[in-house]
Amino acid sequence: MHAPKHLLRTSDLDKPQIETILQQAQIYKDMHHRENLKNKTIITIFFENSTRTLSSFEIAAKRLSADVVRLDVSKSSTAKGESMSDTAANLNAMNPSAIIIRHKNAGAGYYLKSQVSCPIINAGDGAHAHPTQALLDLLTLKEHFGNDLHNLKGKKIAIIGDIANSRVANSNIELLSRFGMEVILVAPPHFLPPTYLRTCYSLREIAQEVDVFMSLRTQTERHDRQIYGSLKDYASQYCLTPEILSDRDVIVLHPGPVHRNIDIDDEVLKDPRCKVLEQVTNGVCVRMAVLEFCICT
Repeated sequence: MHAPKHLLRTSDLDKPQIETILQQAQIYKDMHHRENLKNKTIITIFFENSTRTLSSFEIAAKRLSADVVRLDVSKSSTAKGESMSDTAANLNAMNPSAIIIRHKNAGAGYYLKSQVSCPIINAGDGAHAHPTQALLDLLTLKEHFGNDLHNLKGKKIAIIGDIANSRVANSNIELLSRFGMEVILVAPPHFLPPTYLRTCYSLREIAQEVDVFMSLRTQTERHDRQIYGSLKDYASQYCLTPEILSDRDVIVLHPGPVHRNIDIDDEVLKDPRCKVLEQVTNGVCVRMAVLEFCICT
């Protein structure tokens, strides 16, 4: 029996595998139901709240005719003190086809994969990685730039906001850099991690040179204390406004949920250059392709 294919971070996939997943995701954009995962059982176990990612994975699984079991962590034995190891052993004994996990601690998926015999798919772990988000962002970029990943080479993307606490930023930095994009990190100094990448404290300073703006949610729940004067102060420097976009051929991405008028201005959210809802659609299709890739190949 071959070893299970896990997806814990974007670097688990090579470029041909990524291209295969994106091509398959584009086939799934017809939104038709299929039976590719009929008689397969997928467990979702989210130790952190999620609306978009959880529903996206569950819709993806059901669209491929898989059975989905959502483990309610608040009512599970982990809430009674059961160890992650025992939880994993019990889940594995049920012989699932895959387990999708989200956890506040970085590395939770790595621990789980050593305890089970099925694929583990990381739906976000701490401030470490969120691989399917980066893949859906890459698909959105591919479609915008002529449906060819080669066209991303040399394009500039500004990732804006609470980068130090962002698993989305980490996964996108790794993935988009591999496809030749120049990543510029834009944030106040205390939101920037140590990095080899170009950094900038001023959004206005780089606004005219980038092709893509990727705004991030301010991860207030990951802060031990408030580290800026107010969200209004932050927004005055880093909110994406019509003035920032001007009349240039740019696009706006955001992993959601959006803090309106803090991350992105209301007017920009209505602008056709804002691809937030396209990202949600692409998320279901990418997760369909990832599930099939991990379970069936």
